[in-house]
Amino acid sequence: MSICPKNKSSKSRRDKRRANWKMSAPNLVKCSKCGALMMSHRVCKACGSYNKKEILAEAAE
Repeated sequence: MSICPKNKSSKSRRDKRRANWKMSAPNLVKCSKCGALMMSHRVCKACGSYNKKEILAEAAE
């Protein structure tokens, strides 16, 4: 059984609640090794390094 609402929620009240469901752009930082833009705390897709260490060898080739 689902919960039955006591009173009707108006369209404006419903839409105010949904107004905060927006996407935000990812924060991009420069790779410390190659300088390409990447997401922080992730392996760089351009050179395959993370924290100045090479993680993916096939990405560098």
